[in-house]
Amino acid sequence: MRRTMLVAAGSAAALLVAGCGGGGPQSSGDGKLSGDRMVLGVLNDQSGVYLELSGKNSVKAVEMAIADFTKKYGDDAVTKDITVETADHQNKPDIANTKAAEMYDRKNVDLILDVPTSSAAEKVADVAKEKKKLYFNIGAATTTLTGAKCNKYTFHYAYDTYMLANGTGRNTTEQGAKNWYVLYPNYQFGQDMERSFSNAITAAGGRVVAKDAAPFPNTSGDYSTYLLKAPTLNPKPDVLGTMQAGAELVNVVKQYNEFKLREKGVGLAVGLMFLTDIHSLTPDALAGTTYTDAWYWNFDQRNREFADRFKAATGTRPTFAHAANYSAATQYLEAVQAAGTDDADTIVKALEGRTVDDVFLRNGTIRAEDHRVVHDAYLAQVKPAAEVTEEWDYVKVLKTIPAAEAFRAPSPDCRM
Repeated sequence: MRRTMLVAAGSAAALLVAGCGGGGPQSSGDGKLSGDRMVLGVLNDQSGVYLELSGKNSVKAVEMAIADFTKKYGDDAVTKDITVETADHQNKPDIANTKAAEMYDRKNVDLILDVPTSSAAEKVADVAKEKKKLYFNIGAATTTLTGAKCNKYTFHYAYDTYMLANGTGRNTTEQGAKNWYVLYPNYQFGQDMERSFSNAITAAGGRVVAKDAAPFPNTSGDYSTYLLKAPTLNPKPDVLGTMQAGAELVNVVKQYNEFKLREKGVGLAVGLMFLTDIHSLTPDALAGTTYTDAWYWNFDQRNREFADRFKAATGTRPTFAHAANYSAATQYLEAVQAAGTDDADTIVKALEGRTVDDVFLRNGTIRAEDHRVVHDAYLAQVKPAAEVTEEWDYVKVLKTIPAAEAFRAPSPDCRM
């Protein structure tokens, strides 16, 4: 499925990669674009549980980045022929593998973006390594992308399970929730989340009294067995830590409220939550819930200006996945503009070690050691409905977690 980008730029200028200045393309690498055109690929879930948090609106975010880039450089742009290829991987690793290979080989895609679902993300990393083509993962959380699955052509852009656990797991435990019951989806993401949260909880002086792996995808949407179990455990957990995401998180929270677990003394901690989850559930269903966010649309004026443009284009406010896709596409295009080539090896060298400040990345650094993109993260809390004065403004940021603290150090498992 091909979507061709029309040159109809938005009102705001594209944001700069630090050090990637203006002017026309400079000769580097092979000194030219492959075919004097660029193709960006967005591979994600466009029909399943992660549709709302990423999906087709991530494609729109990439299109916005292209439009802004084209407007910024005008006739000096390295090329005006920039198109977007999209595909739905249906959260299935085998389909992600096939679609990625097709994008690189048949669609001439220079860069694949997004790819939620950790098991699918790992497959795309393997294909990128084999094809020697660039891949910026936005939507998956597994730390293996900067660990055992790291490679020269893969960059992990937005967040990971360590960042989530280091924020939510550590802070919630330090605030008094010492005993945890952890419920996680039984695939790569959930397994990684369970390990990361267990480590963070233990390091903060807490303990996991029980943990259960729920099916993924959970086609029945029924979590009653696990939720009814929680208050019967000995010792009774202070908090249920749910590691589900997207539509599955929505189902867990609905049933958590239905069974009145909060009234029974079992609080709720969410491992991964997106703005669209809160919108689906309503703020009162999650009021007081603390979680770690990679970005929030109303954090400051710069974010809000982007969010206003995004809402005008889509009818919704952006999640952090949408903002990160915009940022990643922008940083790639700026690197190509500065180098005058889309040669993958040249662009990798240009990106490694670069510091970035843009609408998504605050205090951002693209680490050369493992291609983890580190940046500030945020401890956030859902407002009760009585405090919501504007639709979509459902969160208050409790504190900024500095980039140096938000992410783990480079892993010895990474062998690039």
